[in-house]
Formats: sequence, structure tokens, C-alpha cells
Amino acid sequence: MKTPPIVPPQEWEAARQELLVEEKRLTRARDALAAKRRRMPWTAVEKEYAFDGPEGRVGLLDLFAGRRQLIVYRAFHEPGVFGWPEHACRGCSMVADHVGHLAHLNARDTTLVFASRAPQPDIERVKGRMGWTMPWYTITDTFDADFGVNEWHGTNAFIRDGDRVYRTYFINARGDEALGSTWSYLDMTALGRQETWEDSPEDYPRTPPYEWWNWHDAYGDAAEPAPEWLARTRQGPRGRRD
Repeated sequence: MKTPPIVPPQEWEAARQELLVEEKRLTRARDALAAKRRRMPWTAVEKEYAFDGPEGRVGLLDLFAGRRQLIVYRAFHEPGVFGWPEHACRGCSMVADHVGHLAHLNARDTTLVFASRAPQPDIERVKGRMGWTMPWYTITDTFDADFGVNEWHGTNAFIRDGDRVYRTYFINARGDEALGSTWSYLDMTALGRQETWEDSPEDYPRTPPYEWWNWHDAYGDAAEPAPEWLARTRQGPRGRRD
């Protein structure tokens, strides 16, 4: 293996700073792209869809679990998929392994679920084997075909206004590779991260960055963030979003 040059620390840091300029440019480009997603038109979901879940038959609106936004990843776990019935698709399983703790998404009024065509007992078995805890439903109708995920994996974002559901965005193929973190999921939604620094349409929900963050087992414990946390996040470079 032919390696890059081996240089002194000062030269290494200079090279890193040069590359950092491009990295920040890429970060700002991602922010701008997410801002455009928040301005995408919505399309109404007119059909009624049914899913089987741990508690029985539910509709698409039920998948929101009372929250305003819903993200649905179509995972391939069903007869005919390599690994069935002991495993889901290898790629979809990697996606599942990347998913962060859902309490942080939930704190932004957003629910993430997986959906497959496998019966619930098979889904629960593979979840238990692999240590996955996300809600995972069984598709019973044309949901996957109607939303572009009947032959390949993909992630759809929805929002609701009362009982009305709208599709807001869709990511598939290599775009799914970047998903898994709280931030990547929020960036694909209509409301985004809901932080004050974002370029969002007027009247979108927003709170200061960092201040809504919490331990995943402590959301809802207090109406206001701890004063010590607020003081720490409001000082110095930690408040920067560059």
C-alpha cells in the first residue's frame, strides 16, 4: 500500500485547515439543500392504508403516534429476501443498525417507523435477535408500491394537519446511506431540525440550538432546560453553527 506523505504535526494541521474550508462549504451546502426540502410542495395522501402492528390493525395516521411528522423506512424482510426468515435484507439490516435513539426524534414531534411485508411474529423475532427497538409494521396493501418502495428500499417523510396526511419528501438508493442519525432524519422532514439558525419559512416551529437536547431518558422531566445547560450552550464557540 502506497501511503500519503508523512509530515510533521504543523504541516499536518495546515493540510487539515485547508481541507476544513471545503468541509464547511459542504456543510453549508447540505444546510441549503435541507432548506429547500422545507419549501418543497406537499402532496395529499388520499388512500386509506392498513398495517399490522404489535397491537393489531392500524392506519397510516396511527403510525404518527400522535406526533406531527412521520418517517417510514421500507425494510425488506419477507419471503424471497436473502436471509429469510432468520434475517432481514443485509442492507436494510445495516440501516436498522445505524438508527439512533428515537427519543431525540420524538422530542422534535417526529416518529420513525420501519415497515415490511413479513408477518408480525417474524418481525418481532428478528428484532429480538438483532436488538432493534424501533416500531416495525407489516404492510398489508399497496403502500410500498404507491410510495416507490416496492422493489427497492427507501424512506418517505409525511406530515399531518389534524387527520389529513401529506407526503413531503422521499429518499432512496444511496441517499439512504446517509440516514440513521437524528440530524439526518430531521433534515429530510418538512419542519427540519426546528432550530432558530435554520433557513425555514416564516412561522415554522423553532427553538434555540442545543437547548432542547436532553438525555434520552429525561425528555419530559422538566418544562425548561436546566439552567446549567443553558449557560453552557450559550457561551463561546459552542453556540456557533458553522
